[in-house]
Amino acid sequence: MKIAVVTGASSGLGREFVRQLALLEKQLDEIWVIARRRERLEALRPSSPVPLRVLPLDLTAEGAVDRLEDALAAARPEVRVLVCAAGFGRMGSYQQVPRQQSAAMIRLNCQAAVEVTQACLPWMMAGGRILEICSTAAFQPFPYLNVYAATKAFLYRYSRALARELRPRRITVTAVCPYWVKDTEFIPTARQGSGEQAVRHFPFASLSRRVVARALLDSRRGRAVSTPGPVCTVHRAAAHCLPAGVLMDVWELLRKA
Repeated sequence: MKIAVVTGASSGLGREFVRQLALLEKQLDEIWVIARRRERLEALRPSSPVPLRVLPLDLTAEGAVDRLEDALAAARPEVRVLVCAAGFGRMGSYQQVPRQQSAAMIRLNCQAAVEVTQACLPWMMAGGRILEICSTAAFQPFPYLNVYAATKAFLYRYSRALARELRPRRITVTAVCPYWVKDTEFIPTARQGSGEQAVRHFPFASLSRRVVARALLDSRRGRAVSTPGPVCTVHRAAAHCLPAGVLMDVWELLRKA
């Protein structure tokens, strides 16, 4: 049995990955969808031409990834595609984001992504593909988005190194680094509390269907990094040329605009 595994599948980019994988990846027998909210996962079934296996897991909870490992061991599938899309952010100064939320971002955006990846890797063969959903925030420090950006920098570096390690197995790893995506829950969720004033505008924000389509195309082409849009592509190039201090100065101007 050949499957795809998608975390964060109940909303946003994760949900769009499920939709496009079901349409484009003809070899899949099942898509395993993972998120906290069972009812949202169940709601995906009618629109998917590929059978879904619903795994309602809070990936930050103790033992959640153990349950995924147990399910994989029982089914013994070939994982053809893994998409780690679970994650969230909070905007605001260090005083405005509670330490509990900062810790939760680290657990979900970093620890859970690594654990899920390691749980799936024994079930992947040559030609398998991993997409780690990072962010353009991975390319520089971001004041007032500091912990979120740091988690994505971690995931970006992890993805790049893992891609090199998996070359002999012919498994590709793609770090997907989008700019703001306007038709997901990320921006309103991240702005809860004092974040409304931290970042005032989100110009040139992308659409989830375009981000996912480009990310899957880049994954199929074996690219180590996907910048699915012009802003994140320019940002990645600028991060190679400009000091972090200059990039943070530019960010200060943009977030206050």
